[in-house]
Amino acid sequence: MRGWWQDLTDLVLPAECGGCGRPRTVLCPECRAALHGAAPCRVRPEPEPSGLPVVHASAAYEGGVRAALLAHKERGALALAGPLGTALAGAVRAGLGSAGPWCGDGSARPGDGAVRESVLLVPVPSSRRVVRARGHDPARRIALAAAGELRRAGTVARVAAVLRQRRFVADQSGLNARQRLANLAGALEVAAGGARLLAGGGRVVLVDDLMTTGASLAEAARVVRAAMADPQVYGEGARETTGERMVGATVTEPERTEAVRGMARTSDAGDGIRAAVVAASPAAFEINWN
Repeated sequence: MRGWWQDLTDLVLPAECGGCGRPRTVLCPECRAALHGAAPCRVRPEPEPSGLPVVHASAAYEGGVRAALLAHKERGALALAGPLGTALAGAVRAGLGSAGPWCGDGSARPGDGAVRESVLLVPVPSSRRVVRARGHDPARRIALAAAGELRRAGTVARVAAVLRQRRFVADQSGLNARQRLANLAGALEVAAGGARLLAGGGRVVLVDDLMTTGASLAEAARVVRAAMADPQVYGEGARETTGERMVGATVTEPERTEAVRGMARTSDAGDGIRAAVVAASPAAFEINWN
């Protein structure tokens, strides 16, 4: 019983900083500054996958920020969802406030005030198997915290977890950008009724804790664009994809090829979809955008 109580206490009062390990704090001042100290800005992977929407990030995936994200995702340090959600909310505001600026270009930064429109945060999903193994869904938890932060600042914000994995996806670690794109092509779908939520929920922002190659966000954008362009696609037929059929669905090679072509046909210009992440690969901050 004593061990169980200690585990429960650590969820509320973590034994150490999620970034550096300093005792008895969720995030120490230094790690909090690394997460929240810089203004969120636009980032882009190289190479950039076709169909990737404009992405904003709050911090580079390194040092204390990397450690905090891993502690929340893999070790269940749930108290970190609050500060991570605050960082994600900043990236959401930056993305909706303007299409830029690029990191380091000297442009004026978007303000930290309320966005004057309703916002629908759509988390990029993990598989049910991974969620069960971790004991929670990190991206959804951070999205809920970000929505709360946005509402406290006066923005009407909701989370719509409408995306699902429709087939098995291999572990992404160790895959390069091209392999990740092929691994995820055709892997996602919008759940039954999700198209109606997307159509009436305000500005859509795809959210995740981390962007490396951008393959996950590009695939999520593809299916969201399809749903918003033709909501009837997810009418009666979508009901057949729920439950176990959704988990065990397979994608034929022609379907996978068509999904990749669909990414290539889409464009982030003018469709209104944005993406925001807590952190991105440091290289995504360092590219010369001029």
